[in-house]
Amino acid sequence: MTRLAGKSALITGGAGSIGLATARAFVAEGASVLLVDLDGSALERAVDELGSERAGYRVADTTDSDAVAAAVAAAVDRFGSLDVAFANAGIFGTVAPVTEYPEEVFERVLRVNVLGPFLVAKHALRAMRSGASLIINSSVVGLTSDAGISAYATSKHALVGLMRTAAKEMAPAGVRVNTIHPGPTDNAFQTAIEIEAIGASAHESAAVFNQMIPLARHATTAEIANVVVFLASDESAFMTGATVAVDGGLSI
Repeated sequence: MTRLAGKSALITGGAGSIGLATARAFVAEGASVLLVDLDGSALERAVDELGSERAGYRVADTTDSDAVAAAVAAAVDRFGSLDVAFANAGIFGTVAPVTEYPEEVFERVLRVNVLGPFLVAKHALRAMRSGASLIINSSVVGLTSDAGISAYATSKHALVGLMRTAAKEMAPAGVRVNTIHPGPTDNAFQTAIEIEAIGASAHESAAVFNQMIPLARHATTAEIANVVVFLASDESAFMTGATVAVDGGLSI
């Protein structure tokens, strides 16, 4: 399993479930990774698991341009190049009608979910050369939406516009840019969303969501990571500007 042999990667939200699952998959496929997150202790544990010879970390706020630029520079300094960037860090916000949605929460969600990936794109793309790949983690609600999630859905739709613009700009340089759109995934992030949205126990709330998904279950984080590996690898060499749904059919 060496689809990413010799490649170097930067993953934001690297201490979270999807970020860490992707780091595991990248290392298993031969890549070296730099994980970026706010949680230094979780990053240390992740690098201990992955092995310091193939993984490193940097504590950084992805809404801080200087911090993101420094993380990209650290990846290039350590690995000699940057072949893959996975803009994965994000937050949900709250559930409320548009007419009642707290403005400060809306602003915070857009700052983390839109400005953060923009800064990753801005600084990572400067360091990338032909054959490189930027993957932005959007959501199934970057293709659809639902009542009560105006901030989250707005932010995830915005990433499609960012991706399509960057894909056109970077195509002449041979650098690819795509978004992934995960559906409900079996992790703490999704569980918290479901409990808030449904107002029932974790098990009951998950069951309600499963009824909405044609494949009738949540994704595993490894299943999401497998798609990121594909987009990072040369197997997807003719894919750019794509919105890749990994949602069990929820967006059909």
